[in-house]
Amino acid sequence: MLVVEDETQVADLYRGYLEDDYDVTVVETGAEALSVVDDETDAVLLDRRLPDRPGAEVLAEIRGRGLDCRVAMVTAVEPDTDIVQMGFDLYLVKPATRDDIRQVVDRLETRASYDERLQRVASLVSKRAVLEAQRTAAELDTSDEYAALLDEIEELQSELEDLSEAFSPDDYRLLFREIGDEHASESA
Repeated sequence: MLVVEDETQVADLYRGYLEDDYDVTVVETGAEALSVVDDETDAVLLDRRLPDRPGAEVLAEIRGRGLDCRVAMVTAVEPDTDIVQMGFDLYLVKPATRDDIRQVVDRLETRASYDERLQRVASLVSKRAVLEAQRTAAELDTSDEYAALLDEIEELQSELEDLSEAFSPDDYRLLFREIGDEHASESA
C-alpha cells in the first residue's frame, strides 16, 4: 500500500488507519512515489496536489508504466469533468475519516480481482457518481466530457451484457452486484 500525501499529519493518520492490515509506505512527493511504486504495489492513495507535480501526472506515469495497481485519488480538490480522462479507480474528497479510507482500500482490493473490462466499467461508474454528486445537472448537460463518459459506460455495459448471456441469471447478479452497490453508495 502506497500513500502519497504531502501533509505529514494526514499521512500519519492514513498510515495509522491501515498499518494493522497492510504494509504501508508513505511518501510526500510525486518523485518519491514514482521511485517506490513498482509491480509489488497493489494500491495507491494519491493526493492531487503535491509539492513537486500534480497527482494527475503521477497517476499518468503509473498507468504509463503498465503497473497493475489500483489507485484512489484522495484529495481536497472538488472533482470536475477533468477527472474523466484520469486513470484512477476511485475518487475521495477530503476530509477522509478512518472508515472512508478503510472502505476505499477494501473496494480497491475487490476491484483488483476484476478483469480489465470490469475494472474499467467500475472506474467509469465511480467517476459518473462523483460528478453527479458534485456538479449540477445543468453543468453536466453541457459537458462534452460527461457525455463521452456516459457513452463509454453504455458501450462497455452493452459488451458486458453480451458476455453475460453465458451466465445464468444468478451468476450474472452476483457478478455485477458490487458495481450496483458502489454506484448506490457513491450517489448517496
